[in-house]
Amino acid sequence: MRAYDLLFEQALTRIDPERIHHAAFRTIRAAAPLTGRAVRLPSAPVRALGLTFPHPLGLAAGFDKNAVGIDGLAALGFGHVEIGTVTGEAQPGNPQPRLFRLKADRAIVNRMGFNNHGSEVVAKRLAAWRAGGGTTLLGVNIGKSKVVPEDEAARDYEKSAGLLAPYADYLVVNVSSPNTPGLRNLQAVEKLEPILAAVRRRADQVRPDHRVPLLVKIAPDLSNDDVLAVADLALASGLDGIIATNTTISREGLASPSAEVEAIGAGGLSGQPLTQRSEDVVRLLRDRVGADLTLVGVGGITSVDDARRRLAAGADLLQGYTAFVYEGPLWPRRIVTGLASGPASAVVTGHATDA
Repeated sequence: MRAYDLLFEQALTRIDPERIHHAAFRTIRAAAPLTGRAVRLPSAPVRALGLTFPHPLGLAAGFDKNAVGIDGLAALGFGHVEIGTVTGEAQPGNPQPRLFRLKADRAIVNRMGFNNHGSEVVAKRLAAWRAGGGTTLLGVNIGKSKVVPEDEAARDYEKSAGLLAPYADYLVVNVSSPNTPGLRNLQAVEKLEPILAAVRRRADQVRPDHRVPLLVKIAPDLSNDDVLAVADLALASGLDGIIATNTTISREGLASPSAEVEAIGAGGLSGQPLTQRSEDVVRLLRDRVGADLTLVGVGGITSVDDARRRLAAGADLLQGYTAFVYEGPLWPRRIVTGLASGPASAVVTGHATDA
C-alpha cells in the first residue's frame, strides 16, 4: 500500500471532505515553489484549440473555483488547469455538508452549488496572476448564477465572459451541473444556442485581437440523441470543442450500500462509476463531429489504461479530479509518465487514435 493510500484510509477519511479539500489545497499552494522545480515529466505535446499543451492531462473544473492556486496545481504535473465554475454573481453555494465520499466506488458526491467569489473578483485575481507572469494554460469554466432566472441566463453568462475572457486560454460554458436548479434544462439546443452566441460575441468584443476558444461541458445523463444534437450544434455554431462529461445524477450499479447512498442524498456523482459512460459519450461525439473539433475526456479516469482508452475513443485532452483526490498528489505524474511510455507517446495534432 502506498503511503498516501494509508494516510487516506486511516486519517483523511475521518475528516469532513470539504475541510480536507481546503487544507490540502493550502498545502499545494504553499509547496508550489518546491514541486514546480521537481516536475520534469516525459511527455509529448498535444496541439488542440489552437494551443500547444505540454501533454494531454489537465485538472477539471471544481478544484480551484476561485483561481487561487493555479501555479501550485500545475506544479504537480497538470498540463492545464480549468478554474471555476465561476458565476456572474458571487454566491455561497448550497448548505453544508455538501461533499461526500463513496469509498467502495472510488467516487464522490457533491452538491456544492457553484460556490465561488463571482466573476468580478475572479477577474481581478486573474489579472494580477497574468501580470505576475502566470503562464499555465488556463481554462475558465463559467456557469449561471442561482439568482438569475433561466430566461436571463444568456445575460449572466455574457457578463462572466466579458470579465474573464481577457485572461483565459479557453472558455467553457457549463450547463451540466445538477446542483443549480434548472441549469441542465439549458442543455436543450434551443436554449443553449443563444447562450453560446452571447458568450462568443462578448468574448470577441473584449479580445478583438485574439479569438478565445469556446467549449461546452455536457452531462453523461443526456440521451445519445441529445448528445448528437449538441454535437450538431457545436459544428453549426462554430464551437471549438466539447467537454464530456460532467457528474451524473444516476446511482445505478454502485458497490456502496444503498443505505449509505440514500443517506447522502442528491448531488452529482463523479469518479470510477462514470468511466464507461463518459468513454461512450466521447466515442459518440467523435464519430459525429469528425477530426477537427476538440474533445476533452473527463469522468472516471483513474489509471493509465483508462487514459489510453479515452484517447483511443477520440479525446484530444483529458481531465481528472476525483482520482486526484483518491490517488494523491503524485497521480498526475503517474498518468503523464505512463502515457509517455506507451503507445500514445507520439506527438499528436488531432484526436488520438489506437496506435
